[in-house]
Amino acid sequence: MTRKINKIKQIMNNTFDKIRSNANCHPFVKWAGGKTQLISLLNQHLPKQFNHYIEPFLGGGALFFSLINNKRMLFKSSLSDNNKELINSYLVIKNNIDELTELLKEYEIQYKKDQEKFYYYLRDIKNVSDGVENAARFITLNKTCYNGLYRVNKSGWFNVPIGRYKNPKICDEVNLRKISQTLTKTDTIVFTDDYRNSININKVDENSFIYLDPPYDPINSTSSFTAYTKKGFGKSDQIELSLLFRKLSDRNCKVMMSNSDTSLVRQLYRAFDIVSVSTKRQINSVGTKRINHQEVIIKNY
Repeated sequence: MTRKINKIKQIMNNTFDKIRSNANCHPFVKWAGGKTQLISLLNQHLPKQFNHYIEPFLGGGALFFSLINNKRMLFKSSLSDNNKELINSYLVIKNNIDELTELLKEYEIQYKKDQEKFYYYLRDIKNVSDGVENAARFITLNKTCYNGLYRVNKSGWFNVPIGRYKNPKICDEVNLRKISQTLTKTDTIVFTDDYRNSININKVDENSFIYLDPPYDPINSTSSFTAYTKKGFGKSDQIELSLLFRKLSDRNCKVMMSNSDTSLVRQLYRAFDIVSVSTKRQINSVGTKRINHQEVIIKNY
């Protein structure tokens, strides 16, 4: 029996090694507040040991992919976001990669024929019931919309105008297939939920690492962008999230957060380690206003 168990473990390790060596995944969508350019800094502040990675504001998933690429194979990962279309796309990449890439290739052809006509045709489609079609629509709009911005109105409909790209790569098949392999061959669950419900406080402990990357607290009245979902994310949400941070700390979990360097954030997390970092916003609703932005990395370890 022991030999059989060891053999199974060896097979799993070999599979994980193969995934890691071939991974090099990167986010398949542009996302406001995405962490691609901050990855090297975030990696410097990771806890040394953990076996359960939890990310309830998944977005583009840059840190998760970095962990995989850097051979930090996780025993278990729980990835979630409140954006249903985003999570549907992750699940379709995981479970229906062939159908998705074929449809994306078709959309790429149609887009090149008449960019503006096809873009607004896709954007104005409502209530797509087919998961693969919805994912292809979501990815295509993300690759071709103005400034790579995902924004919805109060009714929950995507309302960003077309961007001006000469030849956008709508179907990055190599990356999509690597993501599919990673999600399929690792112990990773991806699901839609509000962050309040996605973390079971009674099932996390000192072996859990939670990365919180919420919509940022605005640095001024013109910098606020929280329209990832129709509900938004305001000051009361920031305060409520800080209470969760404390509860997780009381459970001895390792918690790291990214947020704006504002007086509210510093006040809410004054009991924890706060590191100030400077970055340049890659996505902004006004494309000409990509300026340096002060952020913080907050840790409880």
